[in-house]
Amino acid sequence: MSRAALPGLRSPHPIGGLLPSMYAEDDLAQRFTAGLDTVLAPVFATLDNLPAYFQARLAPADFLDWLAGWVAVDTDPAWPEEVRRAVVGRALELHRWRGTRRGLQERLRLVLGAGAQVVDGGGAAWSTDADAALPPAPSGELLVRVWPERTPQLDEEQVLAVVRATCPVHLTCRVQVLPGPPGTEES
Repeated sequence: MSRAALPGLRSPHPIGGLLPSMYAEDDLAQRFTAGLDTVLAPVFATLDNLPAYFQARLAPADFLDWLAGWVAVDTDPAWPEEVRRAVVGRALELHRWRGTRRGLQERLRLVLGAGAQVVDGGGAAWSTDADAALPPAPSGELLVRVWPERTPQLDEEQVLAVVRATCPVHLTCRVQVLPGPPGTEES
């Protein structure tokens, strides 16, 4: 959509009315300034609505990708518009939780409508006993179990793409797509 080609868009500040009185009745001056008004009307409309351009829920659809880049979130053009708006709108929160269990779960829920359980391979261990044996080395693997909540099934490739984009670099991520939350499937 081009905001420059909106038929009938009127300028809130017509130039013809601002001319000195000797040009008020001049047909050529009025037609010339009306042409300028047609060119400037989309500019005025954009400037008058500028705050809406910086709110994900109100921004024009063609401006949303630029806004996503501005807040440093990756969106997939294949995602529905409402999902892209939600991801851009919650960018600050998603950045705050990036690289954490909560961040991964929120991103999967928001983008794919998937519930998720993240099983961390460890990496930090402590003991209150000074003579305790050393803990085993961390596995370095992150197991992500996902199940559909918003849709009947999940595409494993989409799940992998979201997990790879969100998983900490130093971990190997493994994904299991389940039919429902863990503990509800038949063993």
